[in-house]
Amino acid sequence: MAPPRPPSLPKMAAGSRAPPLGGGPKMAGGGESERGPEPEQVVEALELLLRPPAGPGPEDALRPETLRSNAAALEERLQRVAGWAALRGLRRAVLARAPALAVGVAGDAEPGWAAACGLLALLLCLKERLVALAALPAARGAGPGNAPPPSADTLSVGQGRAVGRALRAAVGLGLAPYLPPGVGQRPGPPAPSPLPPATRGARLHAVTTALAELAQHPALGTPLLARHLGLLLAGLCLLGHGPAPHSEGVSEAERTRCREALRHILDRVYQPLAVRELLILQGRPKQSPPSPGEETKPALARAPAWLRRLCGQLLSERLMRPSGVQAVVRGIMEGTGAGGTGAEAAAVDWRKCDMVAKILASCPQQCLSLEDYYRLVCPQILDLLHIEDKLTARQFQRVATTTLLTMAKEHPQLAEKHLLQPLLAPLLRCSETAELAVEDLSAGTVLVTEAELGSCVEDVLKVYVVGNDSSSLLLGSLQSVLGVVFSLYSFAKQNVSYLRSPCQEILLWFLEKSEREASLAVLEGFAGLNSSVHVLHPQCRFRAGGEGGAAIVVEETISDEDEALYQKVSSEQCRVESLVELLSHCQKSGLAGDFFIHCLKALTCVAAEDEEDSKLAAVPGGSLLELERYHAGQRRKLLVLQLVATLCENVSDTVFTDVAQVEEFVAATLQRACVSPARGPGAAAEAQTLAMAMGLVAAMLGGAVQLQSGDFAVLKRLVPLLEELSRTYPEPLTQELAADLRIAICTHGAFSPGTVGAAADGVLGKKPGTGAQSPAGIASGAPSPGGGRAPARHGHSSPSAPREGSEEQSVSHEPGTTGTAPAPCADSPAPAGLQELLVSAYDPQPPSRAAALRHLSSLITQRDPEALQLQEKLLQVFLENVQHEDAFVYLSAIQGVALLSSEYPEQILPVLLARYRCPVQGTEDTAAAITRMKLGEVLMRVTRALGDMVFKHREPLVQAFLQGARDPDGALRASSLSNLGELCQRLGFQLGSIVQEVTSCLTAIAKTDPEAEVRRAAVHVVVLLLRGLSEKATEVLRDVLRDLYRLLKHVVVAEPDGATVLHAQLALEELDAVMRRVLFPPQALEKKIVVLP
Repeated sequence: MAPPRPPSLPKMAAGSRAPPLGGGPKMAGGGESERGPEPEQVVEALELLLRPPAGPGPEDALRPETLRSNAAALEERLQRVAGWAALRGLRRAVLARAPALAVGVAGDAEPGWAAACGLLALLLCLKERLVALAALPAARGAGPGNAPPPSADTLSVGQGRAVGRALRAAVGLGLAPYLPPGVGQRPGPPAPSPLPPATRGARLHAVTTALAELAQHPALGTPLLARHLGLLLAGLCLLGHGPAPHSEGVSEAERTRCREALRHILDRVYQPLAVRELLILQGRPKQSPPSPGEETKPALARAPAWLRRLCGQLLSERLMRPSGVQAVVRGIMEGTGAGGTGAEAAAVDWRKCDMVAKILASCPQQCLSLEDYYRLVCPQILDLLHIEDKLTARQFQRVATTTLLTMAKEHPQLAEKHLLQPLLAPLLRCSETAELAVEDLSAGTVLVTEAELGSCVEDVLKVYVVGNDSSSLLLGSLQSVLGVVFSLYSFAKQNVSYLRSPCQEILLWFLEKSEREASLAVLEGFAGLNSSVHVLHPQCRFRAGGEGGAAIVVEETISDEDEALYQKVSSEQCRVESLVELLSHCQKSGLAGDFFIHCLKALTCVAAEDEEDSKLAAVPGGSLLELERYHAGQRRKLLVLQLVATLCENVSDTVFTDVAQVEEFVAATLQRACVSPARGPGAAAEAQTLAMAMGLVAAMLGGAVQLQSGDFAVLKRLVPLLEELSRTYPEPLTQELAADLRIAICTHGAFSPGTVGAAADGVLGKKPGTGAQSPAGIASGAPSPGGGRAPARHGHSSPSAPREGSEEQSVSHEPGTTGTAPAPCADSPAPAGLQELLVSAYDPQPPSRAAALRHLSSLITQRDPEALQLQEKLLQVFLENVQHEDAFVYLSAIQGVALLSSEYPEQILPVLLARYRCPVQGTEDTAAAITRMKLGEVLMRVTRALGDMVFKHREPLVQAFLQGARDPDGALRASSLSNLGELCQRLGFQLGSIVQEVTSCLTAIAKTDPEAEVRRAAVHVVVLLLRGLSEKATEVLRDVLRDLYRLLKHVVVAEPDGATVLHAQLALEELDAVMRRVLFPPQALEKKIVVLP
């Protein structure tokens, strides 16, 4: 947090006071305050002494003759006016204790020095009177409602202005002319004629002594220290520490008192002001060029060496004080950087920030130990990151970041100990490497508060990401807490928290700046595959905070094993999803592709170790350690499989950025096929993956990507694997394609057999012979699970190939397909390209079948006239594939039916409704129920596509879903009720005359259905009705509202299922809110303005 502004100078000056410099007794007047002059009289004397000349000219120009006449007028008034006797006596007492001032007032000195002595004498008289008045008893307070009266020693605005003019004149006439060049000298009129050194030293000591005594009073010290602190410090430095020739006539005791007064004033004033004035006294270095905008200013004399050394020591003392770092930074930065706009002003601002950072990073000479300096200064540097003032926060953060980075380069060990570890302390405290006495901490104990954790994350963002220094020290220190940051990112991703964005930026910065091997190892650590990062302590967890952040607390021990297992599995799933989302931002850099290939290589190792591990697990009598190792290996394999599956699902479409990554991906796939050929339950998936990889290479060779000579050098790495695959793989077509690909690569594409072109067309999703796509097509086509064997069989075979495909379809025994529906024949009136798609829609390979179905759907979307003429045949193809057991196939078919129905709802919707009501004859009850649920999904997609036109088909749809709600299959009943609820939403809950049927069905199911899931769905539909209708519920449901209310009360009282009771309670709350709004409408105050004609 930013420190508060310094208190006003009067309050500071009222504290401890230095002893008088003159060494004599205190000035009189305290006991004779009743007989002393009033402050107004002293101020009047000051104004008389500074009265401007009567003739024309500047008001502030006091010529020597004016000063003489004003001094004579003052002496005359003091001697002759009876009312000024008290002031005359007080001035005599003051001058008696200041002989040098008395000589200047009474002697024949030059007018400037005489005027300065007279002004200082009057100011000392004013100080004495103010002190005496402040010692009097306080006046009676003001009455109720009135402002309190000011204290007796308070000066008015006009009096303060007069005192300011007197101080300016006293300093300008009595102090500035006697300072040597380079010591606090300001550009201005030349100094008076040279005087003897003894006289100059005595006069300088007299003026400095008087000003230092005036600075002790609040009312007089405020304007003096605010405007003339630099010259006062210059005089004290010259007298206390300057060379002997400049202080002739000054005793050693007086010099000692000057040194004490110098330190006393520096300790009292606002520290940034003291720093600024000391820097001005120190002056610009000899080689330093002037800042932009300062070339036209008058040149100042360079400060002498002794003054520069002294100011350096005093500045170091300011720095070593408590909060000294902020004082130095504010002293240099305050009032800078805001005086201009554009790049020039910004450059000046950044140069000053870097200069301050270099000053803070350098240890002063008077500091005996470098570690002591770091121990004192480093916490203050970290505090600069927490400045909340928007005007200065950016500069302070820049200074803190640059200082930290500079210290880390110069002294890495000390910087890590005193800067980086305290910066990362909240994250290190809850890392798995931290030694926590969890048994001594109760569950729910807060280890890191929300404010502390949020501040730590923001500080890490400012130092590491904004500072953008990728040194090994910073990367290593950040890696120690990277696991906790990732856990926090995963937690923030599931919740609403402002910490998600900074955590993501920190993680992405580290992954970008680290070496690729280190980044891959860290990503593996995030996924739980290695221990390269230290994750959150197992006994800690994050808890959402009240300010949008998070806190870290001790987790309660879970005694239920099932619950603990569920928490562990869900945590791993969330971690993988967060990792994949993080990788989605790393695709341009190629890190996502490299990690994907890394995981595929790990998957190859998993395939190679499966057989050996299974034999090891089957051996009885293994030791406990071997069993633990076996379970750890199995867990790692499951994580690899889960990670690869999630990556394929989310980021595989644009994961590869160059040919080298594609080659590594294909190499990993071929290596896995060579090590473990497709056998067993996962043979189909392995074959599809292999076909996709080989088709990807074929597409690249076919022109989907413009290959250069260097790209062929990369692809030649695949030649040994393709040769081994062509010899060892059990499937002949794959062997043939591998051999052809090897030939095409070795000849740089000059010879490309037909199988290569067919495989490329299968991956790119085109008809054979249609040419190559744009380079973007390879990225979008790469992840599709299309195979390479079916296109090769249909694309480059004899004209009888369609009939052969039909025969294969008729004799296949795939579950979920009907043997009575043959594939379209070759003599069909459809065009050749469309005919091939219809044949491929019955391909025994699910990837080829799904690709054909999606291609047909795209033709419908594009309103292809040839496809739309065959709407009945297309509908038949889609409906038969809806019954397929493969999710990729039947979802593609559902999409096609929905698109076709949205184009021709009048012709196709009745067919779908009829099939939904009456399943296909000859199928089992379970298969029929699954098919009807798929048709329900089709109907809902059609409903969404129709939009407002669904009102025309309202009653058939509602009746179909009501009929499905009475089916013997429980899953179909629940699905029908869910569809009914969504349909009501699409209809805007305008059910018309069938509202009685709907409510009766819902009531019967909610009360009598034996399955809890179905009852829950029925009550959920009631919730949707009430929530969607809102205030209209009393109008639309007025005939059945009482029945619905009784139904909900019955469910709350008698229902054993907790989720159903929760739905009912929500519905009752919604109904209660609706009735309250109807019975007690909100009162709105309105003002009507009628404009009369």
